[in-house]
Amino acid sequence: MAKAETSKSEFKGLRALLWPIHNYELKKFIPLALLMFCILFNYTAFRNTKDTLILTAADAGTITFLKTYCVTPMAILFVVLYVKMSNVFNAEKIFYATMIPFLAFFGLFAFVLNPNLSAIQPSAESVEVLIASYPRLAGFIKIYQNWAYSLFFIMSELWGSMLLSLSFWQFANYIVRMNEAKRFYGLFVVVANISTILSGITVKYSAELARNFTPAGSDQWDWSLKTLISIAIVMGVICMGIFRWMHTSVLTDPKYFEPPKETKGKKKKPGLVESAKIVFTSPELGLIASLIICYGITINLVEVQWKNQVKLFFGTDKNAMNAFMGSYSAWTGVATIIFALFFGSNILRRLGWFFSAAFTPVVILALGGLFFGFIFAKGAMEHLISNPIYAAALVGAGVIIASKAAKYCLFDPTKEMAYIPLDPELKSKGKAAVDVIGGRLGKSGGALTQTILLMVMGTTNVLSIAPIASGVFVVMCIVWLYAVKGLSNKLKVLDKNI
Repeated sequence: MAKAETSKSEFKGLRALLWPIHNYELKKFIPLALLMFCILFNYTAFRNTKDTLILTAADAGTITFLKTYCVTPMAILFVVLYVKMSNVFNAEKIFYATMIPFLAFFGLFAFVLNPNLSAIQPSAESVEVLIASYPRLAGFIKIYQNWAYSLFFIMSELWGSMLLSLSFWQFANYIVRMNEAKRFYGLFVVVANISTILSGITVKYSAELARNFTPAGSDQWDWSLKTLISIAIVMGVICMGIFRWMHTSVLTDPKYFEPPKETKGKKKKPGLVESAKIVFTSPELGLIASLIICYGITINLVEVQWKNQVKLFFGTDKNAMNAFMGSYSAWTGVATIIFALFFGSNILRRLGWFFSAAFTPVVILALGGLFFGFIFAKGAMEHLISNPIYAAALVGAGVIIASKAAKYCLFDPTKEMAYIPLDPELKSKGKAAVDVIGGRLGKSGGALTQTILLMVMGTTNVLSIAPIASGVFVVMCIVWLYAVKGLSNKLKVLDKNI
């Protein structure tokens, strides 16, 4: 449609920089941005809370075991179920069938499981005996000791994969045209990260309000957790309302969406095995998966060491740690918005896909290397810094914030744009396999390396394996850059607008 085409000179001045959206496009852009807002609000709250629960009850090493041996198998199971559902239900019903079980679980955890932990989890004494008898299996034993927290951790991780990476982005890629994506996707980051800021502030102040205003003798953490989960459930219901409205009021208007033309005699949807063949024989999907895996491994290696420093400083104080994590999330949102407004979408529009996609691995390599150097030299700086552990926690937070800003502003949009020139089968089922399984392989790849080293050493102290982790980190950043170059060459053949 002529009206939908956007030339480079269409927007000028601040409008081109900050708001390259036509007024008639608001009906499509705003609900998509609100949908992402709500999903990311919950993602941030769940992410902070899951880390707080495991770090205070166990340690950072236990997180690596959870990601490798619990989250990854569950992610594979979920994507198998998703592909099965896609052969039976339409996209709208699949979204609801994905959202509702998550909301039900989080409600069950906050109002049933968490208040009764002492009755449903094994005693500390019995666990100590097990760890003393089997020290090399300490990571698995701590998961068993905190099985309710471990379930919360698993479901929180899968929320990001299933609701954000898969459900939202698959929907956006289906209804957003390529010329719209170059203008929409950068601004999606800005709007979505406002939710990160608000979610981080909500997490922080729910912890502080619980500490200051709950009655004496009451469980402050229980009150804080119930508040957060209640808000998250409301956000989930809003998501479903927006999704329904878009299907009835936006996707029915050809100005905003033109469904793919179906050939005569509707083709039978391929089964799981046939879908897998399509995915694994596509070089483009293989390279996209490489980007996701490399990001997951590198950021995981840095994050685990950072979370260990946070654990060392806050100990078992859940409210204090969750308040810190809330502040971290809020600052991540602020940094991401600033970067997206003044750099992200403009880098993408003016310098192209390759430079934008290569930016994130370069930033992570430089700043991640700086953080590893800091923790290695922490002992030598004790006479210069009054509290080197807290300083390491702050430096690590700064490194992760900058890396996440680059990831949200450039890595995510360029990754999603890479799907647009592909055929519908690769966009849907191919994306399901690459995003969910590939994302889990990324996180579990770094975690697997660390769990093997921890089991060999008979400990869950991740600081003991930091030198080896730093070497793996550098190698994966280099592999990442090679994958970006290869994918750029492939996409230029498919779409000259990339």
